[in-house]
Amino acid sequence: MDPTKQAGFKQRFWPKILFFLSVIGPGIIAANADNDAGGISTYSAVGAHYGLKMLWVLLLVTISLAITQEMGVRIGLITRQGLGGVIRENFGVKWTAFAMITMLIANMGTITAEFAGVASSFGIFGISKYIVVPLAGAAVWFILYKGSFKTTQKIFLIFSAFYIVYIINGFIIKPDFGEAAKALFTPTMEWTTPFLLTMIALIGTTITPWGQFFIQSYVVDKGLDVKHYKAEKAEVFFGAFLTDVVSFFIIISTAATLYKYGIDIHDAKDAALALEPLAGKFAQGLFAFGLFSASMLGAFILPVATSYALCEAFGWEYGFNTTWKNGKAFYSIILFTIIAPSLLVLLPNVPLVKIMILSQDVNGILLPVILIFVMLIINNKKIMGEYTNKPVGNVIAWLTIVGIIGATAVLVVSSLLGYN
Repeated sequence: MDPTKQAGFKQRFWPKILFFLSVIGPGIIAANADNDAGGISTYSAVGAHYGLKMLWVLLLVTISLAITQEMGVRIGLITRQGLGGVIRENFGVKWTAFAMITMLIANMGTITAEFAGVASSFGIFGISKYIVVPLAGAAVWFILYKGSFKTTQKIFLIFSAFYIVYIINGFIIKPDFGEAAKALFTPTMEWTTPFLLTMIALIGTTITPWGQFFIQSYVVDKGLDVKHYKAEKAEVFFGAFLTDVVSFFIIISTAATLYKYGIDIHDAKDAALALEPLAGKFAQGLFAFGLFSASMLGAFILPVATSYALCEAFGWEYGFNTTWKNGKAFYSIILFTIIAPSLLVLLPNVPLVKIMILSQDVNGILLPVILIFVMLIINNKKIMGEYTNKPVGNVIAWLTIVGIIGATAVLVVSSLLGYN
């Protein structure tokens, strides 16, 4: 290459890379946090119970995740507010309260699932939940309360990086990648309650109500604005692709081992234990470590997402650069949403598995409520100006909403008619 052209290329290339790196965080963190404890358990159950039959759903959900997360980022960059604040300004207090209650129900169940995941990951090695859950809760609170925005983002990104263990685990198990690729484009349905419930859980753990609140408030707290839009859009799409690559490897790994040999599981802990005789202790250890990392990332993110949303909705100060004095509501909500779920997990004989799976079903069923608010906002020219949705974004988002509502309706009907 001509030296002059090479110098010109470097002058254009490196500033763009540095600019992209400056916005990294919201898309990758929000998307990866969807692969939390309940998510890992759901993907494990999908692969173990149905093999590769739901991979086509994962492909469609990846596209929907990218589109819905990008809408949240765009609203945040244009309005400079979190979703709760935008809902309050445009729909009034009653609809805001409705949206907050919807979110809170889903979030508290999911946070409980995160601490259940921490307990399960150590339970694989015989370590009591009465030791690990309080320590995990204390660590989460200490880092969130003492850390600045930059510090907490680094922690989030570190835990996000640990998801690579599931990809490594996939190559160790050596599934049939050709069959998996074919299954991505081959729709398969079973009109039974368990299949539909699992499918809703798969959608609900990948696209979450809290994710819409978190990513929008996070770009505001990070100080991004409309000039960062193109770079942030690229990061969101990359994050959606990355998170579902991890999901893909979890499903094909459990399909190639547990489904192949007809081994029934209920959660990620069962999956890890069952992997040892089939794929070796190293594969089991990787799966367990991945569950711990996923659970901890979710335990960090969900209390923050909940606090972001409530503070935005009711006009309270929020953000990691606030102090206890001027951000008392922000930190109090975080503390409450750590303590209450931790105590629930510590109750004797609490069904940890049911909590993890049920939290994903609740997310899936409540998701359309939040997405409808997002759609009404993103298509309002008074709010978004020239940044309203393009037709293709509307089509994908509405299909996602209608699809979830339709799947839920079929689930209810099949349950009433006694199909299983």
